[in-house]
Amino acid sequence: MRVLVPFRDINVHASTSHYAFTSPSSPSHPTLVVDRPSGDLRLNDGALLGAKRVSSIAGILGIIKLRLDKYIIVITKAQPMGRLKGHMVYKVAATEFLPLRERTLHDPDEDTYLSLLKALLKTGPMYFSYSFDITNSFQRQADSDPSHPLWQRADDRFFWNKFVQSDLIDFATGKTSGLGLRQQGGNQTGADPFILPVMFGMMRITSASIKSTPLTFTLITRRSRHRAGTRYLTRGMDEQGHVANFNETEQIVVINDPLGGAGGPYAGASTRNGTVGGLDHHDVQTMSYVQTRGSVPVYWAEVSTLHYTPDLQIRGVETAVNSAKRHFDEQIRIYGDNYLVNLVNQRGREDRVKQAYEQMVRTLVSSSSEATQADYVTSEKIHVLEASDENQSYNRLHYVYFDFHNETKGLQWHRAQLLLDQLKDSLIRGQYFRGLDMPADAQNRLEVRNRQTAVVRTNCMDCLDRTNVVQTMLARWTLTRQLIDIGILNPGETADDDEAFQTLFRNVWADNADVVSQSYSGTGALKTDFTRTGERTRAGMVQDLNNSLTRYVKNNFSDGPRQDAFDLFHGVFLPDSSSAGTNHVFVDRRPVLVQSVPYVAAASFFLVFVSSVAQPQPESTAWPLRLFAMPWLVMGGWCLHFIYNHGMLYVNWPKLNTPRWANEGYQEQMGAIRKDKLIGPLISRHERGQSNARMNLLEEGKKRIQ
Repeated sequence: MRVLVPFRDINVHASTSHYAFTSPSSPSHPTLVVDRPSGDLRLNDGALLGAKRVSSIAGILGIIKLRLDKYIIVITKAQPMGRLKGHMVYKVAATEFLPLRERTLHDPDEDTYLSLLKALLKTGPMYFSYSFDITNSFQRQADSDPSHPLWQRADDRFFWNKFVQSDLIDFATGKTSGLGLRQQGGNQTGADPFILPVMFGMMRITSASIKSTPLTFTLITRRSRHRAGTRYLTRGMDEQGHVANFNETEQIVVINDPLGGAGGPYAGASTRNGTVGGLDHHDVQTMSYVQTRGSVPVYWAEVSTLHYTPDLQIRGVETAVNSAKRHFDEQIRIYGDNYLVNLVNQRGREDRVKQAYEQMVRTLVSSSSEATQADYVTSEKIHVLEASDENQSYNRLHYVYFDFHNETKGLQWHRAQLLLDQLKDSLIRGQYFRGLDMPADAQNRLEVRNRQTAVVRTNCMDCLDRTNVVQTMLARWTLTRQLIDIGILNPGETADDDEAFQTLFRNVWADNADVVSQSYSGTGALKTDFTRTGERTRAGMVQDLNNSLTRYVKNNFSDGPRQDAFDLFHGVFLPDSSSAGTNHVFVDRRPVLVQSVPYVAAASFFLVFVSSVAQPQPESTAWPLRLFAMPWLVMGGWCLHFIYNHGMLYVNWPKLNTPRWANEGYQEQMGAIRKDKLIGPLISRHERGQSNARMNLLEEGKKRIQ
């Protein structure tokens, strides 16, 4: 009989010739064998002799090939997060890399690859369930075929470990082309329970109540594996139509779920008047509401130069039309009508992004109808752009611009309600998902009573801080509507009337904002004081300043390695084993003089500091110390000026897939340095790193779009 869900318990057995994976709870199931050192996969009936049991693991995250070796990544520790509809959800707490062979050749790049991946897996919030598809919304799950294995039902966008599972997936489906895997003939369905889909994002499952009605409140944010990366290194859209920082957030409320939540104090309590929405009190209802966020779908980038505000580059909109069509074709197919809420500033540098987005929508819609609302704050409070004819192409796109910055400045955050007023009719038409449990159904399917037919796609520049405020507001309004529809709340009441639930709701959404922001920008979100308390506070503004400065440092000096880790894990960069021991990717190839400038600056200011605090002898004067400090002060100032004017040389860029504009900026600034009358002659044209391949060693890997 085919096993459709992953094994909950797996034992790892190791020998010099293979790794063997077995499930103690399914002793009759074939053993998965990974031969060493080839990496060939096969299934073996019964246990293998000569192998020593190493440990028990929570699952196999995947298999990845680096420069010298292949590694099996296993989940060694998983933290329970709570039950959703009776299904336990876990967070990946620890992983381990099992090498297929002992390395005989030391290679610094291999060590760096491993450290990058381990850092990503250690800090990345990843979740999984053995029996529940957390990559899909409840509505998509209701339409899926439960006769397929769990990994085949997973949403490709949110199957975070899809690339590192490709060896196992290809083996299970009988595809062995180019992988060098041992073929056993046809599909190997016995491998299905060893394939564990993992989601990257945020997950909170909590037990709560509103007006004495018990419920399970859950918030899930799923981050797309496509165009994954960091803040300034992945903006806009790629040629396949994937946008940066694309996240789907699903707010779930389960009524009368005796197995849900974390086993809180409300489990098993009775509902108000014994009924919910006119239904028997034993009926378990599931309601969900989905929103999305993603970068503006044009070709644009922000180029770090060590200045606080990076340079903005936008390519012609006409060059991105086909990619935008791919993006919105997918969004319409999955979600239905798309309400494109744009929150960027209409003044300054962000206005160029706004204009490009609107030009793209006009191009797609072909014949548009536009309307602009103004008030005493701004001449363009709201700008709506949509198709004038329902039969036009992309008539399901509805663009809504809201001048968030001007409308809410001066701590007037309540004015974000203006956007909600504009969207209310659309939210009502777009509906939400609602389903009832069918106890007699052996596959635990839901009886669908209502479907969500539209989605609000929100963006700002980062799709973080302003986006979080708006998504929280829309989720709160929709939750109130859901509870009124099923009779828990009366018309005129809101979910915020229950203070305990209001606090829970705000904190869960603020936690969501922090997780999404941490994954993309390296810090928690801004403006979360408003999300948590409903008010903008001075303390929150101070915290925002701290986060902004931290973002500046991380985005310029540590995001390069983080981007390299994303590219490795998702197969965007494939290490080349043919050049092991040569052409090291991570070696700094800048001229030595350029590398030394920050160290000279640090030494100069240290000497100035020492001379300023040193106490001269009573009989001596302070002039010698001052004369000593002056040249070092001038030297330090010149070094800072040099670094500031040639910032692209000191940004920590990705080494594996360096952006084109970073390479161009490097060459341009190096050319300017060589023309400098003071230091130009000191830089030899033959100094290491002078090659045009200084940052982009294409022979080290290939681009692979998953």
